[in-house]
Amino acid sequence: MSERNSMMNKFGSGVAGSNLPPLDEDISLKKDSDKDDFWLHRRQPSTYIETLREAVGIRSISTWPDARNECLRMVQWTAAKLEELGFETELRKMGDQDMDGKSVPIPPIILATRGNDQYKKTLLIYGHLDVQPARQSDGWYTEPFCLTEDDGKLYGRGASDDKGPLLGWFHAIEAYIKTSIRIPINIKFVLETMLESGSEGLDDLMMNQKNQFLADVDLVAISDNYWLSRNQPCITYGLRGLCYFFVEVECGSKDLHSGVFGGAVREALPDLIWILDQLVDVDGNILIPGILDNVCPVLPEEEALYDGIDFDLEEFKADSGVKALRYPEDKRATLMARWRFPCLTLHGIQGAFGDPGAKTVIPRKVIGKFSIRLVPNQRPERIDKLVRDFLVQKWEERGSPNKFQCYMADDGLKPWCANPFHPSYKAARQATAWAYGRIPDMTREGGTLERLLLLQEITGKNVLLIPMGSCDDAAHTKNEKINMENYITGTKLFSAFIHEVGKLERSEL
Repeated sequence: MSERNSMMNKFGSGVAGSNLPPLDEDISLKKDSDKDDFWLHRRQPSTYIETLREAVGIRSISTWPDARNECLRMVQWTAAKLEELGFETELRKMGDQDMDGKSVPIPPIILATRGNDQYKKTLLIYGHLDVQPARQSDGWYTEPFCLTEDDGKLYGRGASDDKGPLLGWFHAIEAYIKTSIRIPINIKFVLETMLESGSEGLDDLMMNQKNQFLADVDLVAISDNYWLSRNQPCITYGLRGLCYFFVEVECGSKDLHSGVFGGAVREALPDLIWILDQLVDVDGNILIPGILDNVCPVLPEEEALYDGIDFDLEEFKADSGVKALRYPEDKRATLMARWRFPCLTLHGIQGAFGDPGAKTVIPRKVIGKFSIRLVPNQRPERIDKLVRDFLVQKWEERGSPNKFQCYMADDGLKPWCANPFHPSYKAARQATAWAYGRIPDMTREGGTLERLLLLQEITGKNVLLIPMGSCDDAAHTKNEKINMENYITGTKLFSAFIHEVGKLERSEL
């Protein structure tokens, strides 16, 4: 038996106990002899690294007004790369916005298309070109906008979030072109440079393009997330939603001196602390009645997905830096607590003295902040009502004469959960198995990607998260990096995924 067939026989049963569809034995692009020619990165990884070096060198920090020209340069650089790959690109101007009292331009959004064959499926890839602020003085080992290679890792702001993964898609398409292998699908990109600043203008543009640019989309892929572990690839099929709340208690018109007024007035801060203490018990369980009513029951098929996931509790604890986990010996319970069930987190108190040293002040008004992460079947508007009704009831029990109000920050973000048994997920598993030589874990995440929900609702099509980066890439923090192995083999994964999508029937999508 050939090494390849032996490998695929091991993959054939899918994830142990998961009942996922078995993988196909034949996942070659054309035939085995083509593979060495196809994977150009085996001969020239330096070319891909240099391209990433160029991208990282552009300081596309959307939250800095003075960096907007760099954001525009990033858009133009990216559009030129796409045009070299045969894409028709359109730069949609988004106008200006006010930042720190001055008007600054919003970078254009790139709409790019390669292929319009009505008999081919169309894959839409979403990504962002802007990055979080970074200075070497923040604690970086190296200059954050100068890509630095060290021990198989490529350090630089945007290397993993999200420039590296986007370039992986570009390199995958380039590999088809340079080896004269037919690209089996139409491909589109929506690329913004404002994600880190709230995606200004994207929602309206996507709604306007529903029956135009987005009309023929069959499938949406996003690579703006990460593996659960350092070494095991994964495909992500679920995210939690988010409701963010403010609780205000006001006791007067000005701050007071505790030596003069302490003991004689009804203070706001004790009221707020008491209210916040009603939200969760000592184990972190939510005490608000009705919060768990609409949470979907865990089915055996879903439960089995957790069994084979590569996740080390001790490593997770060490990485988090906490003293204790809620479920120190139960991997499944820990993962479900992170992904599968809602949680309530207290974030802080505004208005109370929090600086170093001592200050004997009675604050006139304090604002508590907390959030609830939502799971499928939970609706933000329902959670909002449950929370407000509960806190109003508790305030009445408190009997304080102080002024009280609670409210949700905005409309909230819905949770997202796709069907991991969908053919597009089989295609992603198939491609990952080919690229990495092992079956990916099927994972969910505890965070939220608002743009994913937007694209799913507008297109009405399946969305999947197919990450390139590792869990320790340090996106949004100092010393962001991407492993060279992830960058190069991730390109191979994206190439194989394009091939696998081409094999699907449109009726399956």
